[in-house]
Amino acid sequence: MILRKGEVQIGNSGQEVIRARKRGAPRRSRESPQASSCTQKSLGQRGKSVLVAMLALAGLASGQFMCTAAPLGLTLQWENNILTIHSPRMPGRELKVQYLELFCRRGSSRGSTQQEWTKSVIPHHTWIVHSRDDGSALELESRVGGTVRVRHEISVVADGVDFRLTLENLGGEPVDIEWGQPCVQVDRFTGLGQEHYVQRCFLFTERGLTMLNQTRRTEEALFRGGQVYVPAGINPEDVNPRPISPDVPTKRLIGCFSEDGKYLVATAWEPTQNLFQGIFVCIHNDFGIHGLTGHEIKHVRGKLYFMENDLDRLLRHYREDFGDDGP
Repeated sequence: MILRKGEVQIGNSGQEVIRARKRGAPRRSRESPQASSCTQKSLGQRGKSVLVAMLALAGLASGQFMCTAAPLGLTLQWENNILTIHSPRMPGRELKVQYLELFCRRGSSRGSTQQEWTKSVIPHHTWIVHSRDDGSALELESRVGGTVRVRHEISVVADGVDFRLTLENLGGEPVDIEWGQPCVQVDRFTGLGQEHYVQRCFLFTERGLTMLNQTRRTEEALFRGGQVYVPAGINPEDVNPRPISPDVPTKRLIGCFSEDGKYLVATAWEPTQNLFQGIFVCIHNDFGIHGLTGHEIKHVRGKLYFMENDLDRLLRHYREDFGDDGP
């Protein structure tokens, strides 16, 4: 990623870290790994060798064009704020994500009335800019509160779906925009309803892998139901206004296992504002923004993992994508 003047990369605790591409370093290919895998399958052995050599000359490791993407058969569709991820191998054959559900100001869990919560939510409108014919990538754009533009690059990768967001304050005044909320609906994936699906959902605490029904839970909040898990360094007044668990997540990762136990889905963002077990058979990894000064640009990254039930592999991919931030 190349950062222009005024752009910053947000760290997990809200710190801003400049990350510029080294002079002369190769740009990452924007071609979908899934599409590349399909291309490789159609070539003969000689064609494969030529393709690998060409990629090597371009400075790309052939392993990055992951042939394992094709068997997952992931495709993307977006309409009316719902991102649908299709796959013939996915339990239920699709996974729906309310993308995006909302953006919020600071102090979102501080209020004590519905009216105060309404004031915390920033109106937004999202539309589709471009989609690939093969369903491997989408580009969306949002306008939040009038002066914030958000560009979303969403693409299929070998282990799920990758999200790259660029947020830009088009105005000269600071904007109070603290966090955003994608909602991953897992009823068909887990095969369970609201009362019991938490027994198939997990996060990571100081105890390691922790199923959500084994976390410590509270009940008092502006809105009852669900459970919020707040990472270290995040102000609990700036999170989802539902009951907050005393358990502190050690990784920016929340997920669930499929009904048959063969697959898992998990979601991670950098930075994470809070993890949330929702009230509509859903899981959230709500991402942090932490405000925008006049004309400021920030970048946020997310990942939705879909793979066979292999926690070691999940954690290996998570570390490669986001770094290791806990035991």
